[in-house]
Amino acid sequence: MHYLGIDLGGINIAAAVVSEAGEILGRGNIPTPRGAEAVADTMAAAARLAAEQAGVSWEELAAVGIGSPGTIDPQRGVVQYWSNLDFENVPLVDLLRRHFPERLPIYMENDANAAALGEYAVGAGRGSTSMVAITLGTGIGGGAVFNGKLYTGFNYAGMEVGHFVLEHGGRLCTCGRRGCFETYCSATALIRRTRESMEQNPDSLLWKLAEGDLSKVNGRIPFEAAGMGDATAGQVVDEYIEYLGCGVASLVNIFQPEIFCIGGGISNQGETLMAPVRYILNREDYARNNAHRTRLMRAQLGNDAGIIGAALLPKFR
Repeated sequence: MHYLGIDLGGINIAAAVVSEAGEILGRGNIPTPRGAEAVADTMAAAARLAAEQAGVSWEELAAVGIGSPGTIDPQRGVVQYWSNLDFENVPLVDLLRRHFPERLPIYMENDANAAALGEYAVGAGRGSTSMVAITLGTGIGGGAVFNGKLYTGFNYAGMEVGHFVLEHGGRLCTCGRRGCFETYCSATALIRRTRESMEQNPDSLLWKLAEGDLSKVNGRIPFEAAGMGDATAGQVVDEYIEYLGCGVASLVNIFQPEIFCIGGGISNQGETLMAPVRYILNREDYARNNAHRTRLMRAQLGNDAGIIGAALLPKFR
């Protein structure tokens, strides 16, 4: 049985034919246009490329799944709001349906939820009963699967983990609150804090690694400089990890999932990141004395998590 996954991004639309086991058999990738109808047409075009590469016809597909940014109503197939493309109450599933056979079901979910589902199905959470996943990117995305079913809240807006408050009255978040998790632990937050520290410490090795240009700072540079013994970078990384560990421990104490999965570009630091976060979790997990405890794991699927999760949506609804 074959499934089609479509990952709608602000820059590119990616499609893939995926086997029941979660293996990608063919891909298509096309730049994202403007306008809802053009987006739907391009999604279908990317899907055709993926099907051609996989050698699969529309008739051999069991379902189509879409992972889309923004607030989603999966029951109606509507993108309620997505600022990047000025989407407001866009009936994306209906717009896409005209490109596929009438008998083919089309599902849609928030892209962070789809990525979490991909990791649960064939990545870090494979074989577990429950998993909470966070993605450390421009913001912090989150998703959860409990007892084999994707959790989205009664209004499909659940698991916005980037917007629980880590520090009351703290840094202003784009959502309007202060002290949100993502204002301290997203890649954006790490880059901003690194730049602030560079301006305060002109002799830091961070300047050399960034080629003297604040605009070239990324999430890798502070970890690299800290590994080379730079004190300023070490302080930035230590602060970042303390906040991240606090956020992870808080989420574990709320959900106590079998697996807690961390993905996104920052997770590429591997055990340099995961080991100290695991230490904090071992210290602050309320269930630290239990025989069965949450396992902290790094995401395994990288950028493919969302497209695999979108494809496999019908299996976990």
